[in-house]
Amino acid sequence: MPIAQYSQAVMAGNTLYVSGQIPMDPETGKLVEGGAADQARQALENIGAILKGAGMDFGNIVKCTIFLSDMSLFKEVNEVYGPYFPKDPPAREAVAVKGLPMGVDVEISCIAAQ
Repeated sequence: MPIAQYSQAVMAGNTLYVSGQIPMDPETGKLVEGGAADQARQALENIGAILKGAGMDFGNIVKCTIFLSDMSLFKEVNEVYGPYFPKDPPAREAVAVKGLPMGVDVEISCIAAQ
């Protein structure tokens, strides 16, 4: 359930560009409760559903961007992020930003390729 007009993902050739995912439960349309780890997990689960819809999985991701409300959350988010990429993790950056949609602490976007 998007909070604005945008595409969750766009396929261009063999490349899937996934828009930033926040920790919104697609079943309820509500933000998940809990800290940054819970938020990261839901954002990654949302990405997983989008990848699956495109016939891909986390192994197809070549690049991730993690947006954080504060860099002090990096370790907590990284502990959740790591198991989604058990081998050959994608390129990644994590940046702190002034604000994220709906006041969340974590947003994650990615690029995947077939």
